[in-house]
Amino acid sequence: MQRLNKTLDYLKSKQRELERNFENDTRSIESMINYLKKDMIEQFRLVAYDESIKEVKSTKTFINRVQNIIKKQF
Repeated sequence: MQRLNKTLDYLKSKQRELERNFENDTRSIESMINYLKKDMIEQFRLVAYDESIKEVKSTKTFINRVQNIIKKQF
C-alpha cells in the first residue's frame, strides 16, 4: 500500500501540472496520466478492489476511488 500511495501522489502531481498548463499543449501530460492510471490498475490489481475502476475516465474520480481503496485496506 505504501507504493500505491506514492504512485497516487505522483498521479496527483501530474494532474495538477495538467490543470496549470491547461492552455498549453498538454497531450504529453495527458498521455502520461493515462499510462500511469493503466499501469496502476494492472500493477496494484485495483480491479480486485473496485471492478468499475477500469471504466473511469476522469482522473479526479480515479484518484478518489484509489484513495477509497487505500482507506478500506487500512
